[in-house]
Amino acid sequence: MKRWLLLFAIASIGSAHAQSFRDCPTICPEMVTAPPGSASLGPASGEEEREGIPEARRQGDQRKITISRPFALGKYEVTRGEFAAFVAATGYQAGISCWGWDTDGVLRDAPGRSWRSAGFEQTDNHPVMCVNWDDAKAYAAWLSKLTGKTYRLPSEAEWEYAARGGTTTARYWGNALEGACQYGNFADLTGAAALNWEHKPDKIFLCADNYVYTSPVGTYKPNAFGLYDMLGNVWEWVEDCYNVHPQDAPTDGSPLLTGDCAQRLLRGGSWYSSPYLVRAAYRYFGPSGVRSRSVGFRIARTE
Repeated sequence: MKRWLLLFAIASIGSAHAQSFRDCPTICPEMVTAPPGSASLGPASGEEEREGIPEARRQGDQRKITISRPFALGKYEVTRGEFAAFVAATGYQAGISCWGWDTDGVLRDAPGRSWRSAGFEQTDNHPVMCVNWDDAKAYAAWLSKLTGKTYRLPSEAEWEYAARGGTTTARYWGNALEGACQYGNFADLTGAAALNWEHKPDKIFLCADNYVYTSPVGTYKPNAFGLYDMLGNVWEWVEDCYNVHPQDAPTDGSPLLTGDCAQRLLRGGSWYSSPYLVRAAYRYFGPSGVRSRSVGFRIARTE
């Protein structure tokens, strides 16, 4: 109980971040404990209208969840180096092609692209991408066996709860688009100049994050829970099956495992995402077997 009270105190102070930990040196991801608590998930009243979301694509009412026990979440998105350690240890095969928009504006599943080489420069400190939901699950299972702890993908509710970090605004730094490039890597002036994107406020953030594609994890400011890149860099797989509206999901933060389970939820937006996608409430989805060079994942651990 004393530990929970301490975690609540940490969560209430935006400038104080929970202490991170690793379950094994070097190859295990750095984790941060998210405190228990309650939150309203989904867009606040007026948010979708302000962001210009078409009425047919709006999510509807908020729902309240209560997480009664703390859980741990990766301080950063799983990196290419961390995923490489898993592949080296297990011989796991994570595909030989990957979807992505090419410079000619065509979306292709390109042979030869993979998590090792997505078609642009990355280091082992960049988030892994070109991994599907099954790849992420396999990584979590390996990490669980390696450490004796229960690693997994976060539920959609856990993800949004942690992404908000105690805030109720569209983004964990507020509602405004100004200043966004201090907090993450999205569609911006840097990418627009290199990739010939439209310089319009509904298409890009009118600031420069200084990376055309992905950025090294931890480059920008964290949220109040001490988590980095919860919005931007790469979309993140979560555990839940796809449902048009999540109102029937458990209220305790557990994943919703009924519905269209061939499709899984993705959260957070990516280096390629326009402003309206880069919101704590925005829900995206895709076939669990698809690999994309804008999609990665973040790991969770049961405390």
